[in-house]
Amino acid sequence: MTETHYRACHLCEAICGLKIEVSGEEIISIKGDPDDPLSRGHICPKAVALKDIHEDPDRLRYPVKRLRADDGEDSWVEISWEEALDTAAEALLRANRDHGVDSIGVYLGNPSVHNYGMLTHQNHLFRWLRTRNRYSATSVDQLPHHLTSLWLFGHKSLFPIPDIDRSEYFLMLGANPLASNGSIWTVPDVKKRIKDLKHRGGQLLVVDPRRTETAELANEHLAIVPGSDALFLAALLNTLFTEGLTNPRALASFTQGLEEVAAAVVDFTPEYAEQHTGIAADTIRRIARDFAAADAAVCYGRMGVSTQRFGALCQWLIQLINIATGNLDREGGSLFTLPAVDQVPRTGPGGFDRHRSRVRGLPEFDRELPAAALAEEITTPGEGQIRVLFTGAGNPVLSTPNGRALDDALPQLEFMISLDPYINETTRHADLILPPTSPLEHDHYDIAFHINAIRNTTRYNPAIFEPAADKLHDWQIFTALGERVAKGLGEDPKDDAAPHELVDLGLQYGPYGKDTEHELNLDKLKAAPSGIDLGPLKPQLPERLMTADKQIDCATPAPLADLKRLAEEFSGDTPAPRLRLIGRRHVRSNNSWMHNYHRLVKGKARDQLLVHPKDLAEHELADGDRATLESRSGAVTVTLQASDEVMPGVVSLPHGFGHGRTGIRLHTARKHAGVSCNDVTDAAYLDDLSGNAAINGVPVTLKAAS
Repeated sequence: MTETHYRACHLCEAICGLKIEVSGEEIISIKGDPDDPLSRGHICPKAVALKDIHEDPDRLRYPVKRLRADDGEDSWVEISWEEALDTAAEALLRANRDHGVDSIGVYLGNPSVHNYGMLTHQNHLFRWLRTRNRYSATSVDQLPHHLTSLWLFGHKSLFPIPDIDRSEYFLMLGANPLASNGSIWTVPDVKKRIKDLKHRGGQLLVVDPRRTETAELANEHLAIVPGSDALFLAALLNTLFTEGLTNPRALASFTQGLEEVAAAVVDFTPEYAEQHTGIAADTIRRIARDFAAADAAVCYGRMGVSTQRFGALCQWLIQLINIATGNLDREGGSLFTLPAVDQVPRTGPGGFDRHRSRVRGLPEFDRELPAAALAEEITTPGEGQIRVLFTGAGNPVLSTPNGRALDDALPQLEFMISLDPYINETTRHADLILPPTSPLEHDHYDIAFHINAIRNTTRYNPAIFEPAADKLHDWQIFTALGERVAKGLGEDPKDDAAPHELVDLGLQYGPYGKDTEHELNLDKLKAAPSGIDLGPLKPQLPERLMTADKQIDCATPAPLADLKRLAEEFSGDTPAPRLRLIGRRHVRSNNSWMHNYHRLVKGKARDQLLVHPKDLAEHELADGDRATLESRSGAVTVTLQASDEVMPGVVSLPHGFGHGRTGIRLHTARKHAGVSCNDVTDAAYLDDLSGNAAINGVPVTLKAAS
């Protein structure tokens, strides 16, 4: 008998609605849900891979313990949950007792925000172990967004969302939503939305070193020298101020500091920017004028501008452009969502630079240190050295800068615990791996991504398959570990609610809850498995601001001071690198763990290094050659692909590959091993302001492989 279940896809930020047909324990089909008010029936190829994930024979079903051998041929053996949880708790307590709480390190990967049980319950463990050595994928990704939101709007999670469905002029930098399905912007079916924008006479202008899939669809693509985006943005602001094109409109009554910003960018002229960005001064002026003249315009930048040497400055300048032209909190500009489970008023706003890393003195954000510091904090002796590491849903050996150094550091740990369903490039070093249930074996609610959505919607979906009684969800793992650690510390752990109960409370006491016309609760969502439409985004300022005075202060001291570093970087005293490395994303490949599924890796190989034909000729190389790509921190051997997608002087290698290491159990991924771009990114190459990794614009050299 066939049954139809409804589900939001959790594999990227688009959270597309799905209709999944099953027969017994078998998935028959996965299709888009036309009744989902956000995705409207759209899905991408990742959604159909949910079948591969659920059925993957490489996925661990029960805890495993490493059996170390003198000859280095370690093996793994399944153990009971009781033994696994007891052993893990003992290791954490021992480190805390013998070396102090900061001897415990924690790294959480990107998939943790796609699973609401990890978000609601990780603190059931970490509340007892308040180590300063916490790390996550945030500082190799969106940290500049959080920091800018904290500075300007008073909360780390107040992200202005591009209102593309009503915009007339869209300036996009370092983003490729046709591949990512949106990022810090939950925007399913973005290709149709872009076509609709153009059909109504609107314009999309993409600024990127590569002619991406999104750039191909744009009205105009401008190639920019990697790492120079802050100069381009500062020159846009300079033009807006010097030509009298600013008009904050409704923001004026609660916005201050624009005069200080105007004075700070006075020397960042379009002519100055042209020398370093490769974009003509007249073009910069034209863009500023067109942006200011549009009835509704938005400037948006994503990973390409966040993960560079001036990532935080870029994101701050982007928001100032929207503010100075009155396009923040405006239909067709950028607006804040109002999610049904609204975490903004109920969670801490975040903080910055309240303590620093032990070895290099890098600043924390929201109690996390930059991931680029993790390896050195393991290998450098002294008080606070990491002796025991807990990783959750992460593969930092492949996803953090100079991953080879971390790969070498992990065997030096006294003990390592991983909450993960796979033996991958990172977890192969663990002593214990604690695998959670399959994604389709637990319920789902998107706490994180409804706050970034192009429209206010909400949906909850129960599990599709009932897990075996001897399996645990990740929130149950955190709870059980936390109980053991608490008792070991002489504390009394509280009996807290399950994730769905917390969501029910969030719905009832949220902006559409029991005191509103919507009267939302979990039962209502269960009765509407395709989700409930709560309407388009609307202006909410100044009420939604979380600043103490309900004001936007544009004269933020830290980025204002960072303009001096920007000027020094592009002073012309240092010769520019001959080649710079950038990453790239593919619609079938968001993360390293997506390479173990047949439906996502089939087709043409996608792990080559893109090189402009002019650069190939100058290096006496050819399409298809094997070559050595080298940076200050490492080298890899790559296959070259001639491509005029990248501008001369730029090479592009995708993220997430490097599956040729010994000891991993990812059979499909090993057949498409590729090399890790993070074996050549540099842990010392950072955004000095935020501590975010600068994995785009890395200086590299290229030569024929020996």
